Amino acid sequence: MKTLIRTVALAAVAAIMLPALASAADYPAPANPGTPSPRPGGSATLKVCKKGGKYKTIQAAVKAARSGDTIKICDGVYKEAATTTQSVQIEGAAKNRIKLVGNVKDPSKVVIDAAGKLNGVIINSANDVTLQGMTAKNYFSNGFFAVNVNGYVMDRLRANGGPKTGDNSYGLYAFNSIGGTMTNDEAYYNTDAGFYIGQTPVQVKKKRTIVKNISSWGNVLGWSGTNMRYVTITKSAFFNNGTGVVPNALTSELYPPEEDNVIADNDIYWNNYNYYRGSAFPKVTPGTGGIPYPVGIGLLLFGGRNQTVSNNRVFGNWGAGIGLIEQLTMDHSGTGYDHSQPVGAEPWKLKDNRVTGNIMGNGGKDLNGRDLAYDGSGSGNCFSDNKLSAGVENTPEFTTVAFPTCNPVGAAGPVNTFNGAAQDKAVNWALALAISGAPGETIAQPVTASFGGRFHFPKASD
Repeated sequence: MKTLIRTVALAAVAAIMLPALASAADYPAPANPGTPSPRPGGSATLKVCKKGGKYKTIQAAVKAARSGDTIKICDGVYKEAATTTQSVQIEGAAKNRIKLVGNVKDPSKVVIDAAGKLNGVIINSANDVTLQGMTAKNYFSNGFFAVNVNGYVMDRLRANGGPKTGDNSYGLYAFNSIGGTMTNDEAYYNTDAGFYIGQTPVQVKKKRTIVKNISSWGNVLGWSGTNMRYVTITKSAFFNNGTGVVPNALTSELYPPEEDNVIADNDIYWNNYNYYRGSAFPKVTPGTGGIPYPVGIGLLLFGGRNQTVSNNRVFGNWGAGIGLIEQLTMDHSGTGYDHSQPVGAEPWKLKDNRVTGNIMGNGGKDLNGRDLAYDGSGSGNCFSDNKLSAGVENTPEFTTVAFPTCNPVGAAGPVNTFNGAAQDKAVNWALALAISGAPGETIAQPVTASFGGRFHFPKASD
C-alpha cells in the first residue's frame, strides 16, 4: 500500500514539475530540418522604415528578400500581419540565410508588436536565418520562434511576455531544430519559460547549440528544455523566476530524454518568484491539470542523460539550489511511450549526469534553502568539488553514498542508491504549493539587497 501511495503522490509531483506545453495546433508540423544551403554568390540589403524606406513593413521586405539578403529595420514600432495569426513569418528554403537586423546597440528601439498574434517572428524551414537587435511584445505564444531549421542566430533580442492574453508562451524558442545560437538576449514575464530549446533530433555528427550571455527573469521558468540535446548554456543569468533552469524529458514531444547538455559558468539565483500571488502577466493556468509549478528551485534535472552541470554560482533559491529527480510520469512498462520515438532504453532514468565545481550560497550571503537534492535514482550520477554552504541542509543528508563522487571523465560512473524518503520529501515540497498557494517547505534565508545591479522581486518571498 505504501508503494501505491508513493506512486500516486509521485505522479502528482511530477506533473507539478512539468513545464507547460503550448498547444501543438499553434505550431507547424515537425519536418526534417534539412542541411545548410551553400552561401549564395551575391546578396542585397533591403531597408524597412516608416518614413523614407522602400519597405514600410518588415513582412514586405521578407517577401522581396532572397537567400542571403540583409533586411535593415529603422527604429520604430511595427505591427505586422504576415497572416491572420502570424506577425512576421520567414518560411522556406528560398529565405535561407536572410538577416533581419534592427538596432544592435539598443534593441528596445525596434519593436515588433504582435498585437495578440501567435509569434513576434517565426522562422519555419529556413536555415541559418539571423534575427538581431529587436524586441517582441504582445505575442500570444512566442516572441521569437525557430522550427524545423538547421542553424539560426538569435542575437540581442528582447522578449517581453506581459501583459498579454496567452497562457503558454516562450520568449525565445527553438523546436525540432539543429544547431543555432542564442546570445546576448533577454526574456521576461513569460507564462511558461523565458527560453526553450526542445525536441532536438538525434545526430550522428553532433552539431551543438550555443547559448551565451542571456538573461532570463520574471518568468514561470527561466529555461525549459524538453528533450533538448547537444546544448551548451554558459555565462548567463537566471534569476527571479519561479524555477531557474529545468531540462526535462517528456513523451509529449519526440526523442526523449534530454541528453548531452552542458550548463556551465552561469549565475542561477533568487528563483523564488511566486507568480500565483502576483505577477506582470495574468494568473497562470498550468498545462498540468491545474497543479502549480514548483517555486524556489535553481536548477532541476527532470530525467536526462550525460549532462554536465559545472562551475555555476547557485544561491538564494529557497527550495533547493540544484536538484535531480527521475521522470516520474513516463510509462515505465517499456511500451507506453513508443509514440514519442524515445532514444535508448528507459528514457525516464537519470544516467551519467555530472554535478561538479558549483559554488553555492554566494559566500554565505545568499544561502539556498538546501544546496543539493537528489532522489538517488538511476545510475552513474555523481557530485564532485561542489562548494556547499556551512549550516545548509541537503536532501538527503550529504554523504558519499547519497551523493557519490565522480570518477574521471570517460570512466564508468558510480553506483547510485535510490532514496525513497528523499523522493517523498520532494513530493511534499511540490504538493504544498497546490494546497496552500505558498511554496512548500522553502527555507527563507538572508539575502543581499542586490547582485550585479539586479534586485529582488517584491513578490519573490510571498
